[in-house]
Amino acid sequence: MKRQFLVPVCLLAALGLGASTASAAGDPQWAESGTAYTDTLGGGQGLAARADGSLLYRGMTDIPLDLRIKGWNHVGDPDIARGHVFDAYQGPDTATSKMFAVTTPAGKRYEYVHQLNPGEKLNNSFATVSPDGQWLVSGEWGDQRRLQVFPAPLLNPATPPTGGDLKEAWQISLDKPVRDIQGCDFVTDTRLVCASNDASGTLFPEIRPLLQVDLPRKVDGQPMTGAVKSLFALPQRSVCTGTFETEGVDYDVNSGTLRAQMIPPGVCAVATAVYAYKQGT
Repeated sequence: MKRQFLVPVCLLAALGLGASTASAAGDPQWAESGTAYTDTLGGGQGLAARADGSLLYRGMTDIPLDLRIKGWNHVGDPDIARGHVFDAYQGPDTATSKMFAVTTPAGKRYEYVHQLNPGEKLNNSFATVSPDGQWLVSGEWGDQRRLQVFPAPLLNPATPPTGGDLKEAWQISLDKPVRDIQGCDFVTDTRLVCASNDASGTLFPEIRPLLQVDLPRKVDGQPMTGAVKSLFALPQRSVCTGTFETEGVDYDVNSGTLRAQMIPPGVCAVATAVYAYKQGT
């Protein structure tokens, strides 16, 4: 687990375990089961569970120097599939491409660059791989009615074996608009959960909601439409006042644990809260 440390005093008073979340009718009931903390610079952008249950965190200090030199100045919420780590990188405001870096179990890193399509935003907020390992799903910032889908680098034979160009394969259209998605992860072959930083309350009643996207079938290389609903508001608990920020989300299929990150405001922002949930029966 990367750079876990003691919680600052300003956060201690904010601790408090929620009994349960209010999910949409007919959907899984997620019960809050624990809270952990990681330092924001070293782990506040996202997280992913390894096969052994330990957690990989990503933060701004995790960007390798050689990638910074190339202009990749932001890393998003990662994923791990078949032991491969998938990282989502973006560049400056003038960027015309985004990049996915894939690190093999042996530690070899390959870079896959996607040239932006007309109208595509440069943001690369997250990477999540379908359970069959064949498709990489990502997303942009702001108001969106889609998720982007690429063949999963290295794991999908349609991609070059040592890095290179990565073209978008198709899209998941969304039946409702979403805003400021910071991360998504597959819960099943046909369901994703996504963490939104939307605090407006205009698209969904909840502030900074955890969203559920149900697909009509498993991702298969063809366009489809996902049904979006809000499950519950992610916690915003801190003794510090100001603006919170939702970050990454992860579902550990082995333990059945769902985790979501929230950066508190003010001086408390040095530590990112990681809220854990278990699905009720």
